[in-house]
Amino acid sequence: MNDSTTAARPVVLDVWCELQCPDCRSALVDLRALRERYGDRLELRLRHFPLEKHKHAFAAAQAAEEAAEQGTTWPYVEAVLERTDELAAKGEPFLLEVARELGLDADEFDTALIDGRHILIVDADQAEGKAIGVTGTPTYVIDGERLDGGKSQEGLRARIEEIADRLLAGSGSHS
Repeated sequence: MNDSTTAARPVVLDVWCELQCPDCRSALVDLRALRERYGDRLELRLRHFPLEKHKHAFAAAQAAEEAAEQGTTWPYVEAVLERTDELAAKGEPFLLEVARELGLDADEFDTALIDGRHILIVDADQAEGKAIGVTGTPTYVIDGERLDGGKSQEGLRARIEEIADRLLAGSGSHS
């Protein structure tokens, strides 16, 4: 099948994120605006980059993977990021609490955190992030360009929109 619907693949924006990071919480405004503007033409892909200074970030990354497995990646990520202080104070019980609030299987989250079934994904993301020069969060990668939001998020959304618009404009003309 080679009609126009299969030709227009979404533009991918990798979002290197850490769920205990205040800068990532601030970035929610930009992520929501991008989702609103582009809908399914822009695929926001969560990539994990837990930082050692945040002791619950690694568990939170695993919990986000469990949320993905249960079909609720971004609602879960946003709910945790909205309350980074609670994550810092309560740790893993808070991750289960958020799962319950969203109607997810919290027992499965608990089991996933105990058996470590998502550790390899988190480790692989972190290794890839380090390999491409990610040093903090949030960091965005779109069309091979790395945009570091950990230092400043000023102007980043405009830059992402500029690249996405260019890619989307060109997506119909070549295969």
